[in-house]
Amino acid sequence: MRLHGKVAIVTGSANGIGKRTARRFAEEGASVVVSDVQDELGQQAVERIQKDGGTARFQHCDILQEGDIKALIQTAVDAYGRLDVLVNNAMVNAARTAVDATVEEFDRALAGMPRANFLACKYAIPHMIQVGGGSIICISSVHGILPASRGLGYEVGKGSLLNFVRQVSVDYAPKGIRVNAICPGYIQSRLEDEDPTPDTPRARYNQQIYPQRKFGWPLDIANAALYFASEDSRFVTGQTLAVDGGLTTQLQDDLAYRLLNYVKEHRDVLDDDSRR
Repeated sequence: MRLHGKVAIVTGSANGIGKRTARRFAEEGASVVVSDVQDELGQQAVERIQKDGGTARFQHCDILQEGDIKALIQTAVDAYGRLDVLVNNAMVNAARTAVDATVEEFDRALAGMPRANFLACKYAIPHMIQVGGGSIICISSVHGILPASRGLGYEVGKGSLLNFVRQVSVDYAPKGIRVNAICPGYIQSRLEDEDPTPDTPRARYNQQIYPQRKFGWPLDIANAALYFASEDSRFVTGQTLAVDGGLTTQLQDDLAYRLLNYVKEHRDVLDDDSRR
């Protein structure tokens, strides 16, 4: 029960990584506020936690709306009397290049990542100070470390979070508040506990991209968030943890060589799988 007596907010927790993180926190004794714009799925996430014996409630929150974020923080404090952990998981995706993207698309991506994280911290930190400290966890991405093509808003938004956590950690470490980031790799987000990777030639090809030769589960990210939320990481702040099966550790020339050889060895089954 590493979070016994703690109160946690997880944004974007109606499904996927956020949902599993909320469940994991509840399993470890936290009272959890599940938040999302998907109200029905959010209520279902709460019901699952309660069915398992945990404590949770749902609060609608659109992270593009400052009023929603402020109300979310206040809901947690009003319901449970304190706030100890904030997981900024919700985000807004945006692709395109610097030429193709509209100003509106780019602004929306920044509003859904650095701005939303800023607003959540702005309203959460004073309550954490009142109880002697807390933990803030921002969910970035391997795309925040190394960009992919045609993803300007997403790459910039996720990348900005890494310096954001460093800045906020420096400002509030003296107040007992730790701020860290998690960079997930490819996560099979529709299933929560079991390995959902299909055994097909195409899936096996995709697995070659990862040094561990497998994809991640939402539980992998939830366990990393639990580490940052608990006293296990009491001496860790301003850090970025890549939970990516080793994806960001490898040289690209080695990866390209390995994929080329894999295609040569399995061309027939890969072509057949693609047709299906």
